[in-house]
Amino acid sequence: MADRPPLPPFTRGTAAQKVQAAEDAWNTRDPQRVALAYSEDSVWRNRDTFVTGRAEIVAFLTAKWAREQEYALRKDLWAFDGNRIAVRFQYECRDADGQWWRSYGNELWEFDEHGLMTRREASINDLAILEKDRRVFGTRPEEERGRSFPLQ
Repeated sequence: MADRPPLPPFTRGTAAQKVQAAEDAWNTRDPQRVALAYSEDSVWRNRDTFVTGRAEIVAFLTAKWAREQEYALRKDLWAFDGNRIAVRFQYECRDADGQWWRSYGNELWEFDEHGLMTRREASINDLAILEKDRRVFGTRPEEERGRSFPLQ
């Protein structure tokens, strides 16, 4: 099995790299690419949905990004310890009716020795917003990397 650096145990720097890599991958909206960061038997709780394994992850993300159009995400490192990372995030998207949403959430991640995520638990709340109130657009510019994203 190939390693997916950075590997645990994490330092502040390597945990931040892992978080930025996840943000970058999710912003591609490519389910196949994103799924490669997870172990073959990875387990997820995403809101009220439970997913197991890469095939289910790909199916989940494919459906998610079909629904959540113009999806753009920001993740921030919250805490880390050993092989675990806690993340807070915000993303924006619009639905098929044109309503814009900002979703706030927290994720708990656990990794194996190869740097693959074996467990992901996500709690997420949604807020309807006006298009003029959007603030998350595409991939994070280089000059904004490493900066926390404001709550409001």
